[in-house]
Amino acid sequence: MKLATLCYLKKDGKTLMLHRVKKENDTHEGKWNGVWGKFEAGETPEECAIREIGEETGLVARDPILKGILTFPNFAKWEDWYVYVYEVYDFSGELIDSDEGNLEWIDDDQILSLNLWDGDKHFMQWMQEGRFFSGKFVYVDKKLVSYEWVFH
Repeated sequence: MKLATLCYLKKDGKTLMLHRVKKENDTHEGKWNGVWGKFEAGETPEECAIREIGEETGLVARDPILKGILTFPNFAKWEDWYVYVYEVYDFSGELIDSDEGNLEWIDDDQILSLNLWDGDKHFMQWMQEGRFFSGKFVYVDKKLVSYEWVFH
């Protein structure tokens, strides 16, 4: 089982997205994602989010806002992933060159037209609607085969 955070930094009607095009054998190759990463021992979800944002973007984030929780059974290497999803509006610093992919500020109204994982299109819409969610997305061979959700 893997624990991770997924973060969407927001400013001026744009969201910072990462185009996964740099790593070899990347499960996410060619996809656009928010900034994400796995927990380190002893971290809270917020500490993980802030650390990952710093490592992947060079930005110093404050006050990540929890928007939902995602479950991905058997997602990669037959492991279940549990992901805390955040939006971040309070940050400072300058973007760095990420070794994960290319960082780009994307207009919010263009996000759903990117090459996203199919499940991302659902929960990102829920985030735009301001709904707190818990969702389970089942992928087989990188294709979304089912999903279910609860709004709180």
